[in-house]
Amino acid sequence: MTIDTLRSETWPDPQTDYEAETLAFCRSWQRGQTEFILHTSGSTGTPKPITLTRAQMRASAQLTGQALGLQAGNKALVCLNSRYVAGVMMLVRGLELGMTLTVQEPSGNPLSDFDPDQAQFDFTAFVPLQLQTILDTTPQKLPILNRMKAILVGGAATSPALEEALQRITAPVFATYGMTETVSHIALRRLNGPAKSDFFTALAGVQLGVDDRGCLHITAAASNFERVQTNDVVEFADSTHFRIVGRADTIINSGGVKVQPEQIEHIIAGILGEYALNQRIMVAGLADQRLGQRLVLLVETPAHEVSTQLQTAVSVAQDAIRQRIGRYAVPKDIGIVPTFVETATGKLDRRATVAAYLSKSAP
Repeated sequence: MTIDTLRSETWPDPQTDYEAETLAFCRSWQRGQTEFILHTSGSTGTPKPITLTRAQMRASAQLTGQALGLQAGNKALVCLNSRYVAGVMMLVRGLELGMTLTVQEPSGNPLSDFDPDQAQFDFTAFVPLQLQTILDTTPQKLPILNRMKAILVGGAATSPALEEALQRITAPVFATYGMTETVSHIALRRLNGPAKSDFFTALAGVQLGVDDRGCLHITAAASNFERVQTNDVVEFADSTHFRIVGRADTIINSGGVKVQPEQIEHIIAGILGEYALNQRIMVAGLADQRLGQRLVLLVETPAHEVSTQLQTAVSVAQDAIRQRIGRYAVPKDIGIVPTFVETATGKLDRRATVAAYLSKSAP
């Protein structure tokens, strides 16, 4: 479905319930609706409704347009779920900036039906799994990506393997940082090319700080100039550049030592990539009588046992963790989970995944 946002009188007739919902939002926006109720993703708890104002959403859209050089007449591919903030804000950017929107119901490979020689888009946003699928299974679609002005990747962390694969794309690819409360992203991190960086750069006018836990707080027009406190532990390079260390609510206390699982996962994922292993992983803290919590590496694989190659890679990763972080951060056990649990927006649901593992491993 294609929407020319500058000509609402020629908008298409919806063919599916999803298209009807998407068009209903666009019409509400064009009629000047002043408040919208969206839901958080539920990746760290129960999804909850949040009311966002038109002014907040417009401010966010304009900042993104300025940061990426988007303008009227550009063509955007909308392939994120428009029931959540990431997809909704793709619609708002198109409506506010005068872009033509091609809307697709979310799928694993949003480019599968497009001709790589003919399809022309200037802008899009993916979750990491979508982009990984495109590069792994349909490399012939690469010209579509290369012709874009900017590509956003959000909703979950990008793995070392994906970041390496992104170097094949010549168009700028950015990781996003934000949440429903900040009306999508408030900072971008370049993932490919000579300008790639480990640090996010805040958009213009965004003010950042940390609380006594070292967790980021954000104040911006998109948050209605109210402070939004996160649970993300960060390190600052300066007042507008920061790096994510992990989440305060995922910290594992093992034998009295606090461990940030995301740091461990990053090391393991990088080494798995060196062994051409692309399984998703997660470090969990499971109940232990002696340690309180013991570190366990959960691996997503339909296999019923750990392969020799995976055992070798994990052994190398354990040595690397011991050297880079310390012996207390080394997962001692490996657990198999056939399928990790995800939220409706495609984010890893850590709690539900651990619960699924425990239910299958219980005697």
